[in-house]
Amino acid sequence: MELLYESESFAVVQIHANAPEDLAPPPVTPELARHGYEIVDKRSGKQVYLDGSWAEMFQERLNGWKKDIPTQEEVEDALEGYSGLATTPVSLH
Repeated sequence: MELLYESESFAVVQIHANAPEDLAPPPVTPELARHGYEIVDKRSGKQVYLDGSWAEMFQERLNGWKKDIPTQEEVEDALEGYSGLATTPVSLH
């Protein structure tokens, strides 16, 4: 798991499928079939997990941001577009 972005309004985490944990025993069955991104809308207290084609599209956006570094406002506007998909309440694990 890798924190990619955090602000007062959003947090974005990249989750690596079947990533080995340093000290944990290997899982009996894989927990995730694919890589994905979790976007947390801190204002609403909800999150969305992007995988599959959604994750691929989000990765393309991230790759574009590496070439042309966006302003914080541009990042927040883009994440705002995904917040409509966020229906799962954030809970502590």
